[in-house]
Amino acid sequence: MNIFVGSLPYRLKEAQLSQYFEEYGAVESVKIITDRETGRSKGFGFVVMENDDEATAAIEGLNGAELDGRAIVVNKAEPRKEQGSRPSFGGQRRERRDY
Repeated sequence: MNIFVGSLPYRLKEAQLSQYFEEYGAVESVKIITDRETGRSKGFGFVVMENDDEATAAIEGLNGAELDGRAIVVNKAEPRKEQGSRPSFGGQRRERRDY
């Protein structure tokens, strides 16, 4: 099961996050999302656990838990919604009007 983890302390490392979840069962992978330009944590990430029962126990046990002074948000990750097409304004030629 893929688990969303939010409100993470910005200095938390993936190995540390994994340790918290390993108390509930086997952790397949951990990914803390970082800013592409700065490399700094965005304060959220994802944990994948193999066993759904263990993942559910982790969600129930860790949601609202305090981590380095921050109450973390833990819930089942929902599939990413596709964003609708937005009109593009870049690159369009504008007609020059002389008044």
